[in-house]
Amino acid sequence: MTIDETDATSFHWLVDMLESVEVGLVIIDLDFRVQAWNGFMEHHSGISASKIRDRVLFDVFPDIPRAWLTRKVDSVAMLNTRAFTSWEQRPYLFKFRNTRPITDTEEFMFQNLTISPLSGTNGQVEKVCLMVYDVTDIATSKRALEKANEQLEKLSMTDRLTGLLNRGTWENLIDAEYERNRRYGHPTCLVMFDIDHFKPVNDTHGHLAGDEVIKYTADVVRKSLRQSDIPGRYGGEEFGIILPETDAEGAKTICERIRETIEKSTVKTTVADIQYTVSIGIAPLTDGPENYMQWLQQADQALYAGKAGGRNRVVVFGEEYM
Repeated sequence: MTIDETDATSFHWLVDMLESVEVGLVIIDLDFRVQAWNGFMEHHSGISASKIRDRVLFDVFPDIPRAWLTRKVDSVAMLNTRAFTSWEQRPYLFKFRNTRPITDTEEFMFQNLTISPLSGTNGQVEKVCLMVYDVTDIATSKRALEKANEQLEKLSMTDRLTGLLNRGTWENLIDAEYERNRRYGHPTCLVMFDIDHFKPVNDTHGHLAGDEVIKYTADVVRKSLRQSDIPGRYGGEEFGIILPETDAEGAKTICERIRETIEKSTVKTTVADIQYTVSIGIAPLTDGPENYMQWLQQADQALYAGKAGGRNRVVVFGEEYM
């Protein structure tokens, strides 16, 4: 075999490999005219190499972010060094449909991209090679894991029955609100309330019916609050609410709305229609409490004053005996 024949055979092998490799290979000149387009790109774009050759890439694929890719290619050509972009930075360069059966939940192919300079015989960069990697499986798995972790984190912060913040998370936010008030002095109120005579509900109708009452109470609270308000389930039939930027009168208005809504409601369960009431205590934050626990105790004291006064009422700390 002559040297020319050996070179021809090697070239044939190289072309065959580039056509069959599961990586997109696109060679463009510095005016973004396509010079090479391998089988991977033909398969996923539906455009043959002969039809796209010498065409400007942006004319064929107007969805490609022109300014971003131009900056990348110019930098690679100027510095004569390779650049890499992950799907996490930009999900894809070419908007190809996802064709992997395992990850068919994703509409488009996630891609990593390598941009490599190609120099001529004079050592100057004349073209660049775009290498497009299909990383849909990896991206999908990572996104699923992140979603699962987010759900686990949410579960660790929320009460499973009501979906409200659980006690530990909610108490941390009381502490944060206490410190915010000490720094900025904005009015804020803490609310504690619980369901009146809840034990007889459980004893008479069962715990499942009791759970329905608790869930209904949480729904009323959610619908009665503003976006900035922070409700939580403190435990059992007891709930709490942080009301930022709210004075005592504003807190009473919100709490009376909750109390009246529950008083007029009937919770329909499989065993009985249940009517009930709640008692609510409010503690506006003053200079008195030395920490958030003392503030919480004030809200508790107001709550128990409401119970002692006959239940189904809203009491503000400091006004218990007025």
